[in-house]
Amino acid sequence: MRSRTRTPARPRPPHVAALAAALLGLLLPLFAFGPPAQAAPAAPAGFRVENGRLLERSGNDFVMRGVNHAHTWYPNQIGALAHIKAKGANTVRVVLSSGDRWTRNDTADVANVVAQCKRNRLICVLEVHDTTGYGEQSGAVTLARAADYWIGVRSALTGQEDHVIVNLGNEPYGNNDYAGWTADTKAAIQRLRTAGFDHTLMVDAPNWGQDWAFTMRDNAASVFAADPDANTVFSIHMYGVFDTAAEVSDYLNRFVAAKLPLVVGEFGHDHSDGNPDEDAILATAQRLGIGYLGWSWSGNGGGVEYLDMVTGFDPNQLTGWGQRLFNGANGIAATAKEAAIYSASGGDTTPPTAPGTPTASGVTSSSATLTWAAATDATGVTGYDVVRVNGTGESGATTTADTSTTLTGLTPATSYTFAVYARDAAGNRSPRSGTVTLTTASGGSTAACAVGYRVTGEWSGGFQGELVLRNTGTSAIDGWTLRWTFAGGQRVSHLWGGTATQAGADVTVTAASYTANIPAAGSVTLGFTATRGSTNPAPTAFTLNGVSCTAS
Repeated sequence: MRSRTRTPARPRPPHVAALAAALLGLLLPLFAFGPPAQAAPAAPAGFRVENGRLLERSGNDFVMRGVNHAHTWYPNQIGALAHIKAKGANTVRVVLSSGDRWTRNDTADVANVVAQCKRNRLICVLEVHDTTGYGEQSGAVTLARAADYWIGVRSALTGQEDHVIVNLGNEPYGNNDYAGWTADTKAAIQRLRTAGFDHTLMVDAPNWGQDWAFTMRDNAASVFAADPDANTVFSIHMYGVFDTAAEVSDYLNRFVAAKLPLVVGEFGHDHSDGNPDEDAILATAQRLGIGYLGWSWSGNGGGVEYLDMVTGFDPNQLTGWGQRLFNGANGIAATAKEAAIYSASGGDTTPPTAPGTPTASGVTSSSATLTWAAATDATGVTGYDVVRVNGTGESGATTTADTSTTLTGLTPATSYTFAVYARDAAGNRSPRSGTVTLTTASGGSTAACAVGYRVTGEWSGGFQGELVLRNTGTSAIDGWTLRWTFAGGQRVSHLWGGTATQAGADVTVTAASYTANIPAAGSVTLGFTATRGSTNPAPTAFTLNGVSCTAS
């Protein structure tokens, strides 16, 4: 998927219809390449490619069944990995940034992502997103720049070959100058091998990942042969270009026939450039034993919010797309098999004991600390899921590895009921703990605030804005939720300084860890990009933790 910032629509090339007709008539020639020589080194560490298949160290065939997660834009949602695993996935593709277009995910953060994947028994496909649409998208960087990034964070990846696949760069060319994809991809692969990477590498197709010009398809054999480890997997992204079963089947079958490993690295049930045939993608991938990774767990913006699988990162709010992918025919729940590296011990099916009933302390108008007694488990408890209980329903609040957590962004003068689940290394979830009910304090002076809003730049169909949130009270604000309503159909695409969700015209922003505390007379600044229509009126009212702020 292209970035959540302003990008041109993926065009459906004018000749695609003609190509589709040719495909249907089976008139296209077979690949110009034959099966590549299989020269994988003996007994390699980690994943390897043999005879066109992706194998684990154990020799087991590994078929990816999972989703994409937008970590670089939502770093505080790392707990989503536990929820993705709980839905049945065996793989997660994690969005990272080299720092060229978004905040860089440094070595420590990458190491933490890998640790969380392992904790949740997921195979981690790591991709750098700053290459998206190179040659067409302003600001996009080269695969050479992506290789620089991987080499820079190599220490977080060394020794993780059983758990991590390195996806060189997301959709590394748009629809301009994409013939350069072949040489650039070969060069990036060879640079990583020279730098000591022993991981399976994954390469995305050009044309915004959809390969409508067949550059990847027709050059895949030579790219594979350029890898001295013979350990490269190809990734096709299937959106509007793949809107018929014939197109899906032809593309996937050609790689299988050529004994070249292929994964559907992204796809959806709808898209602005056309309506992909998700049923055909799922059915054909299952029939051929090809992996797939749906786009995406949550947090989409820029007009493609319909690609969210859950609403607001809440695992209990599956969207129609999420329901289809996880629980439908040929979906994740029915077809995913956990990686052998995690189940080699024989498969632990015994859940932990229930954690102790939590107690609440430090309750303010917007935050509260919960503490509970640890659960026990034969193989070790790896984390806790804190949930808010509403009658017979519940929704995710946070995930932590500790037996205490501080919840922020609560609404003043509101009653909350919370409970806790424990998880073990096998992904088993405990019975729910007892519940604790608390009531937040009224807002008082801690909610006294002013919000400055301004547009810092505009372009056709989009703009960049800034929000300055000022604490005009006499006490520090510790954790906050800011809300406003757009009057001109604007939609937030990406926001830094907090986490934004939008329902219709209503925008809700919760604080990031580094903006959560606003001292008396202090302020924090948020920035965002958004789409707009013909007009771009500023919001006229804001609330902080449920109390009105002055608009300034």
